[in-house]
Amino acid sequence: MKSGNLIATLIVSLVFYGCSSSPEIVQDDSVSLMPTQPSVQHISIAAPELTTGAHRLNGVAAVVNNEIITFNEVMREAVFLEAEATKKGVLPAAERLNLRRTVLDRLIEKHLTEQKAKELGIEIGSDEVRHAIEDVKRQNNNMTQAQLEAALQAQGFSYAQYEAQVREQLERTRLISIEVKSKVNITDQDIETYYNEHLSKFAEEQLLRARHIYIKMDKDADDASVKQAMAKALNILHDAKSGKDFAELARHYSDDPGAINDGGDLGFFKHGDMLAEFENALMPLKPGEVGELVVTPSGLHVVKLEERSATRYKPLEAVKYEIEEQLYRAKQEARFAQWMKELRSQASVDIRDDQGIF
Repeated sequence: MKSGNLIATLIVSLVFYGCSSSPEIVQDDSVSLMPTQPSVQHISIAAPELTTGAHRLNGVAAVVNNEIITFNEVMREAVFLEAEATKKGVLPAAERLNLRRTVLDRLIEKHLTEQKAKELGIEIGSDEVRHAIEDVKRQNNNMTQAQLEAALQAQGFSYAQYEAQVREQLERTRLISIEVKSKVNITDQDIETYYNEHLSKFAEEQLLRARHIYIKMDKDADDASVKQAMAKALNILHDAKSGKDFAELARHYSDDPGAINDGGDLGFFKHGDMLAEFENALMPLKPGEVGELVVTPSGLHVVKLEERSATRYKPLEAVKYEIEEQLYRAKQEARFAQWMKELRSQASVDIRDDQGIF
C-alpha cells in the first residue's frame, strides 16, 4: 500500500472523529456505528473585544461534564480535513464553519464515551494495543515498524500518539459492544418479514430459451450469393411463421451442423449471454412466436422464442445471512444514535462561541 493510502487509513479517522470515534485501524464492524449525531444547542457568549493587533491564542470551545475542549483542539483536528476539502476547490466559509462544528461535535462525543468507559471500568491492556497495531501492519503489505513510524512522522504524529489513539479506539469499540451491540437482536421473524417486503431485491435474472435456423453468408460474398442466402432465409421465415415445425425446418435447412440433432435449440440463456442482435429480436416475443430475420456478421438467422422463465427469486435460506447483516447494522446504528442521545441528555454539555472557531 502506498504511504498516502496508509495515512488515509491511519490518520484521517483519527482526525475526523476526534482521535477515537472511527476504529478503522482495527478490523471491527463497529465502524458502521457512526450516524450523524443530534445537534447540540450552541450558546453564544460574547468575548471581550481584542485590542488592535492582538490575537486570541486559545479559548474554551465547549465544556463536557467539567472537561474542557479548547479552540486549539478543534482547530488541530479540523486543519487536516480543511486541507483535504480545499483540494477539491475553494472551501466556502459556510462549509468551513460546518466542518468545524462537526469536529467539535465529534470531540464532545469522544469525551462522553471516554467518561462512560471510565465509569464502567473499561481498560485496554498493552498487549491488545500491540496486537491491533501488528494487525494494521499485516494488512498493509506486512510493513515494518520503521515504515509505520516514518509514515506517521510524515503526518506529524509520533508513534506514542498513535498508540494512544489505538488504545482509545479499542476502548470505544469495547464500550460500544457493551452498550450497543449486546442489546441488538435480530429474530428469524425479522429476517422473513424483510425478505417478503423486499422480494424484488432478490429476483434472479429471467432466462430465455430459443431456437434458430442459421443461413451462412460470408462477409465478402458477392451480390448473387447475398441474394441467394436472403431468398433462402425469407422462405424459411415464411414457413416458420406459417406454423411449420421449427425444429424440423432447422434440421433440414440450417447451416449449423448441430441443428441435425438439436433442431436449432440454443438452450437457456440470460441477458448478455447472446449477441445483442439475437436478444433484441427475442425480447419482444411471446413463447412460441417467430421473430424477424436477424443479421449478424456470420450470416442470417431465423429465431423463435420457446420459453421465457417466470421471475424466480433467491430462496430465503440463500440470502438469510445477507439480510441479517443488513438488519443488524441498521439496528446498531439506531441503537447507537439513541444511546448517544441519552448520554448527551444526561451530561452537561455547554458549547460556547468566543469568536475563536465560529
